[in-house]
Amino acid sequence: MYYEITNFRLLGNYVVELVFKNGKTGVVDLKKYILQNTIFEKLLDYSFFEKLYINNGVLTWPDDIDISPETIYCSATGEPLPSWMEK
Repeated sequence: MYYEITNFRLLGNYVVELVFKNGKTGVVDLKKYILQNTIFEKLLDYSFFEKLYINNGVLTWPDDIDISPETIYCSATGEPLPSWMEK
């Protein structure tokens, strides 16, 4: 998958450095996503947030919490969302 995440590094304060399968890298502040949706409420506990792992190329947390890799890719690299994702 083009947007697949292969590696990450926590930089602190909900900021994550990412490496994608296509070789691109970027940094994203995930706090804005966490604050936008109550499904991410558990991630406000930073000790829970730090349990972040990669599952099939997707940033994932326990309790089946994940964030769309396409959205993360666009935020981290500055590239636009694919046309099929735009509103």
